[in-house]
Amino acid sequence: MKTKSVLTLTDVNAILDAAQQEAEANGWAVTIAVADDGGHLLGLRRLDGAAPMTPGVASEKARSAALGCKETQVFEEMINGGRNAFLSAPMQGLLSGGVPVLVDGQVAGTVGVSGVKPDQDVQVAKAGIAAVS
Repeated sequence: MKTKSVLTLTDVNAILDAAQQEAEANGWAVTIAVADDGGHLLGLRRLDGAAPMTPGVASEKARSAALGCKETQVFEEMINGGRNAFLSAPMQGLLSGGVPVLVDGQVAGTVGVSGVKPDQDVQVAKAGIAAVS
């Protein structure tokens, strides 16, 4: 039988705190979502000024990163590169900003961020992940 790493509540809070610090240091109003390896929401933080749509988008980015076991930027690039059929995949967060939390090469959870430019969403997500890596 295999064992796997999972995110604890302490991990989720550390990710949210570090991601929030990164966003606030840059003046970015975002929502940060943390999910488990199945894409189920573990934590959500909507910063002051973040648009009302960002919680849903951030959550779906986290879910898509979990189900796809990779950064959602890969999916966005596939679609933008002409693979339009991928739009029919059963995932809604196919935009950059969903990043897996990897432990020994396995997805332990994911972070999704929404509210700013794609590379900035990724920057915030990765800052959060760095807090538990």
